Amino acid sequence: MEGHTLGLLLFVTSALLPFNAATPKNGIDIYSLHVDCKVTSRFAHSIVTSKVVNRANGSREAKFEVELPKTAFITNFTMTIDGVNYPGTIKKKEEAQEQYDRAISRGQSAGLVKATGRLLEKFTISVNVAAESKVTFELIYEELLKRKLGNYQLLIKVKPKQLVKHFQIDVHVFEPQGIRSLETSSTFLTNELSDALTKTVSETQAHILFKPTIDQQRKNKGLDETLLDGDLMINYDVKRSTSAGDVQIINGYFVHYFAPAEMPTLPKNVVFVIDTSGSMHGKKIVQTREALLTILEDLSPEDHFNLITFSSTVSRYRDIMLKANGSNIEAAKLFVKSIRDYGATDINSALLSAVQILKDSEETAALPERSVSMIIMLTDGQPTIGETNLEKIQVNVQTSINKMYALYCLGFGFDVDYKFLEKMALENGGLARRIYEDSDSALQLQGFYQEVANPILMKIQLQYPEYCVSHLTENNFRQLFEGSEIVVAGKIDDNEINFFKAEIKAQTHTSDLVYKVEENIAEKEEILKQNHYVFGDFIERLWAYLTIQQLLEKIILARGDVKKNVEEEALQLSLKYSFVTSLTSMVVTKPEDQEKPMVANKPTEERSASSRHYYDRSGIFRTSAGSASSRQYDSYGAVQSYLSHNGRGRHPGRGTNGAYQLTFGTPKPTQGSLVTDALQAPDFIVHLPNQSDSICLNVIGEHDKPLILVADPNTGVFVDGRKEKKGQKSYFVSFEIEYKDLNVSLAASKDGLTIQSHQGKTIMDWNNSSSITIDSLQISFVKRSFVIKADGKVTIHLSYGRSGNHFLHLHLTDVHQFSNTVTGLLGRFYFNTSFVSSLGKQLTSEERLVSVDGQEMKATRTVKRNHKTKANPAAIISCWTVDVQQS
Repeated sequence: MEGHTLGLLLFVTSALLPFNAATPKNGIDIYSLHVDCKVTSRFAHSIVTSKVVNRANGSREAKFEVELPKTAFITNFTMTIDGVNYPGTIKKKEEAQEQYDRAISRGQSAGLVKATGRLLEKFTISVNVAAESKVTFELIYEELLKRKLGNYQLLIKVKPKQLVKHFQIDVHVFEPQGIRSLETSSTFLTNELSDALTKTVSETQAHILFKPTIDQQRKNKGLDETLLDGDLMINYDVKRSTSAGDVQIINGYFVHYFAPAEMPTLPKNVVFVIDTSGSMHGKKIVQTREALLTILEDLSPEDHFNLITFSSTVSRYRDIMLKANGSNIEAAKLFVKSIRDYGATDINSALLSAVQILKDSEETAALPERSVSMIIMLTDGQPTIGETNLEKIQVNVQTSINKMYALYCLGFGFDVDYKFLEKMALENGGLARRIYEDSDSALQLQGFYQEVANPILMKIQLQYPEYCVSHLTENNFRQLFEGSEIVVAGKIDDNEINFFKAEIKAQTHTSDLVYKVEENIAEKEEILKQNHYVFGDFIERLWAYLTIQQLLEKIILARGDVKKNVEEEALQLSLKYSFVTSLTSMVVTKPEDQEKPMVANKPTEERSASSRHYYDRSGIFRTSAGSASSRQYDSYGAVQSYLSHNGRGRHPGRGTNGAYQLTFGTPKPTQGSLVTDALQAPDFIVHLPNQSDSICLNVIGEHDKPLILVADPNTGVFVDGRKEKKGQKSYFVSFEIEYKDLNVSLAASKDGLTIQSHQGKTIMDWNNSSSITIDSLQISFVKRSFVIKADGKVTIHLSYGRSGNHFLHLHLTDVHQFSNTVTGLLGRFYFNTSFVSSLGKQLTSEERLVSVDGQEMKATRTVKRNHKTKANPAAIISCWTVDVQQS
């Protein structure tokens, strides 16, 4: 069967909207492609509809892809094939998975929605289309547009890759406050295409229609190449006639938008806390310096600032906050230019030091009485020295800040524990943001700073009469920044009242402000009802959307019964309003003669996009989104195979009872069907927990550099290794093992095992040694191998062998002892590994994609020579072989 892909991307607010579709030479013709977006008071309701026909003599596959905003919730999906509807049904996540599992006891599931990049996630589904048959795809999703730097933005990337007979982007904007400004721009509009774009703007409404004909789309006359390849951007803002904001009411629900215009900026006190550990080497540290230099220049003379750099140690630029005058800024820029990368990562000490600087400066009256104090931390890794327990760090920081300052956590790249940063930021009145490793990383840093650079109000309270209003969303805010907006929604319980009242209290640099608003409910409802394209329950849905978003944040912070109650509330709202959130899934039904139902889940930020995997100069696991290898398989999706399920499973590798079993039904290792690779022993053999299958792991590329194999801060176990090339092959020649909480380190080489502890130095020989115990650490000697074991920690097996050259081998058992913070090559494989569907012609029956923490690699079924140790007595092993690149 030949394949055809239709793709499009709609991104509302900071949105990207590419339409990807192959030419109709394979028989599948996209004859209609419409995006209809209605933005009503910042709440966007988007419908993406694609109609295709198979003009070939035989069946063909059509794939529908939509990339949508990460902040959007899918509300509906339907396929119509020859007049028959196949809908998607939104259910509780566990129920959706159970329905899927019942449908296929052996088979492969497709993750319909997955993270793909900075702002987007991808929805994708494929279906077989019979000859001369038609299929219509329709996806609906909703999102509250967030005001950023003074604008709401709709950015549409137009890229159909073929001529489409009925191509249309239709955007309606209705803002009862009035439209203050609206601009459209494009990177692809030619003189021919400019006539296809029309824009109409009135007092409260705007209509943007892009509807090019076939001839207008054509790049050259007589050819089928399309001109549609670029960005269509719509930026707008609304009028603000009163400082008290705007209230809108319909069907018993209200929404209050508050963003006062032309307010003076409050002085701010900023401590920049910058990770300068060894992993920041290269472009990251260069871009960080570049961003800091620009940010320092943007500070106002009324501001105060300081800088802290941290690695193995913490260095303060100054001990107190400095006035942002010319001389102090120039001196600080010299300091920034001198920043270099080295050492480990002590996050705990760095943040506590930043808090202490602010406290000391307040005690000496060095800061303005009415000012906004904040800490902005940038890190690219996890704590590896000092306090490394993530929960303890969070408690220490929250206790020290004590609601006095806001903490913003910027995670550079994908080696950070994003959940850790997000929770710590939310606990302290800030937010977390990922900075992507790319050519514009410095601009990302500067862009984030601009969002918080100009606070205009602090201690903001939006109050409503308790006797008639309930189910309020968050209505107390620490600060409001210029160019942003506060949104509060709720339910009006008293149907007899005629007027809606609200009061806003806030503080400026010089005074306390009180704003009052009173609105006639009937008049407000009439304004909205007069507009025929407004979906009538939009304020209720906006309230539900905003409530769910805030509940999901509370789940991150809550514990025990409180967390369960918050989860249940968010779940019930998600089901009631048909939102695909992190608590719900959508089961997509397909025709019976095609693939089984598919489950669409909401990705979370801590899962990275499909990306290249490699090891940097410090031996740290890295990713780089969009590599050639990830693109090769990306069209098949990150599709986890749960082929046999016992009970309500946990993630593979996280326990025994009720875990998902990954059994693949692969053929037995016979010489004719499997690659033998001359029975060469792999670098590592990873026996997946609670399974009979294994991964043979080879590290290829540059050598003579340290390679982080295990880094588990919570259990205190760290393992590094180093390879050397011998002739045409390479082997591990040394391992270094550290037990931080036991204060014991071990170094293995061909000369033996050297142990350093409070008992002094001990050297054990590969040929003749006695077993020893150091506190709770047991090191057992078995002919040419050592077994290193401690309670509550992974067990490490070391062996020494010859294969023409000296080499060492390492094997891990008791891997259930890993904590959920484990990283490193082996740590990641043991803790978060799943196999991916082998859909498509690019993979044979003896090939799979293996997903490690969301990153995909190709695996080939092979027979390998085993390392003969006590843990691995067999001579050969059948396994899935995976190569990872060290660079």
